[in-house]
Amino acid sequence: MERYRNVSGDSGIDAYEIGDDFIRVRFRSGVSYWYTEASVGATHVRTLKRLARKGQGLSTYISQHAEVSDGYARKDPQD
Repeated sequence: MERYRNVSGDSGIDAYEIGDDFIRVRFRSGVSYWYTEASVGATHVRTLKRLARKGQGLSTYISQHAEVSDGYARKDPQD
């Protein structure tokens, strides 16, 4: 997992992992959510990856798009 830069300083996201067709996002609570092209669509996955690399706007994007926040493929308890 790569540490999320958190440019704004107030994100609930701690780290992320990028794969070919998915992004895994770990929140500060330790819970990870997997967003895949199959679960939320390629456009959302591309946007999530871009925001993760930028270090800004990832949590906001997830919370503002119900199809993303509710459409995760998998949820892992604290790791």
